[in-house]
Amino acid sequence: MDLKYQIALTLIPKVGAITAKKLIAYVGSPREVFTEKRSTLQKIPGIGEYLAQHLSGGDYILAAEKEMEQMDKYNISCVYYQDEGYPWRLKNCDDGPLLLFYRGKPDFHRSKFLSIVGTRTATTYGREICRTIISELAAEFPELVIISGLAYGIDVTAHRAALENGLDTFAILAHGLHTVYPSAHADIAARIMKQGALAGDFQTSVKPERNNFLRRNRIIAGLSEATLIVESAKKGGALITAEIASSYSREVFAIPGRSSDRYSAGCNHLIRKNIAALVENAADILEELGWEPSGNQPELQGNILNQPLSPEERNILKTLTEEPGLGQEILSIRTGIPISQLAGNLLQMEFQNWITVLPGNLYKPAVRIKSADHP
Repeated sequence: MDLKYQIALTLIPKVGAITAKKLIAYVGSPREVFTEKRSTLQKIPGIGEYLAQHLSGGDYILAAEKEMEQMDKYNISCVYYQDEGYPWRLKNCDDGPLLLFYRGKPDFHRSKFLSIVGTRTATTYGREICRTIISELAAEFPELVIISGLAYGIDVTAHRAALENGLDTFAILAHGLHTVYPSAHADIAARIMKQGALAGDFQTSVKPERNNFLRRNRIIAGLSEATLIVESAKKGGALITAEIASSYSREVFAIPGRSSDRYSAGCNHLIRKNIAALVENAADILEELGWEPSGNQPELQGNILNQPLSPEERNILKTLTEEPGLGQEILSIRTGIPISQLAGNLLQMEFQNWITVLPGNLYKPAVRIKSADHP
């Protein structure tokens, strides 16, 4: 079973996501990583004697089998980085997890994701502006997914606001998904699994240790096209998440505050260093991302079949109407058009104002099509 070898590969010390993907690229699959000759593994750049020796052992296979039993016990699923169901935004991150574990019913291919993080000791103002922004965004984009880390303060406020406004929300955890930390958030975690998912890249044996929180921040940043920092001190996980998002070429936003406010210092720093754009409300975020409610788009006159488009362009426009905000890789999969051909189609359609390019090289229609017009 491939899953057994996929899990086993994540259990080897000093083999992170980047090294694991390199191994797979050289030998062909996780199974072959464990069956390949040691002499062959030693020749792979960056592997060496130590890792080759570990890879030839059988203990990781047994541990992976036990992990699979725990996954069955706690109804934990996972998606492999080469699977179609793997979040395509994470696939574009070199250090995106080899396996993403989850509990719930996540749709990793929604068109709009926004990560919201901040201090664990949020002020009343911070919690209120977080709720207000999510409420305003939900009114325009009910398909939006809110990502956060289930911590005290801003994180849990974002999750609660998403649920209250009918949005799906994903909580990215820094430990195995069989438990919830902090335990005080067990009730909201149960709600999240019904209206989103708990997710992460840690096995059930992993406890919530400090370094794990830093590691999970890359998933919070990588899943979304933008990250919003609501409140943060000069140092903290929220600032690290912002820096990771920036390194992924994702948009970063921060709520400004008074220079004397302790939990505005981090946000003010991000803005001052041009790491984050200053935003004060949902409208600022929409403007920065180029998100427009469908009602603000010009409407096509007549059926899409009657438009001066090639069959491939009609296919692209129809697909983006159903799933706005797709990148070229996923759009190629959805339409069946090779990326080499798709790039030319997209450029031509952009020149003719059929589509719009969003930050992160994502595409959406520049016109609105009634569902009845779909071919």
